[in-house]
Amino acid sequence: MNRFLAVIPARYGSSRFEGKPLVDIFGKPMIMHVWERARSCFDYCVVATDDTRIEEKALAGGATVIMTSPHHRSGTERSNEALAKAEQLFGTSFDAVINIQGDEPFIHTSQLELIKSCFDDPATQIATLVKPFESNEDIFNENSPKVVCARNGNALYFSRSAIPFLRGQEPASWSGKHTFFKHIGLYGYRKDVLAQICSLPVGELEQCESLEQLRWIENGYTIRTAVTDCQSHAIDTPADLEFVLKEYKHLFDR
Repeated sequence: MNRFLAVIPARYGSSRFEGKPLVDIFGKPMIMHVWERARSCFDYCVVATDDTRIEEKALAGGATVIMTSPHHRSGTERSNEALAKAEQLFGTSFDAVINIQGDEPFIHTSQLELIKSCFDDPATQIATLVKPFESNEDIFNENSPKVVCARNGNALYFSRSAIPFLRGQEPASWSGKHTFFKHIGLYGYRKDVLAQICSLPVGELEQCESLEQLRWIENGYTIRTAVTDCQSHAIDTPADLEFVLKEYKHLFDR
């Protein structure tokens, strides 16, 4: 049986929404909503941050916090540092790390269980989730990366463009003629693979699309995908926060 470490990377600085891990959502900081859902699925869970304000609030809420370098370029790199420190903290070794976005306060626990199940296959190196686009969603939105997969479930390519291209069809009709999949930014990594991908230089495909997972594919790593039907709501901007507060208000009006 795999032993998992769940890591919630959290940084204070954000060009679109500074301090968002600490925004109040129905009486508690956003980071604590993520922590509580993650903690219900994992025996070992940490918030990984470089900011003492986040550390203070997370500790006050009962979370386990690991302080990390402020120089990490991604949550993947922060998770790798957190892994080494968590093994010392807990006195145990982990088989895989699940990187949970700190800006999805209402992530579904079923999604966390789903990505864990990907590692039932010993061949899985990296895992992530994908979801079919709804009919009312914009497949051409460059901020919603798309993915195409092989029949065995491994990702073939990620892109900010709508892929595949439907030749001979008007773009306005594409959604009705093919099931497009969007990427859900939840990752799992085998322990040894996580260390390896963090040592890779930035690749050409990653530079083109600004998607770090292309670096891994370009270097021959496989990314196993699992399909979820659960809608996720990441908070990237104050407008996203307003939407989430309205969308989930009924859960707290009791």
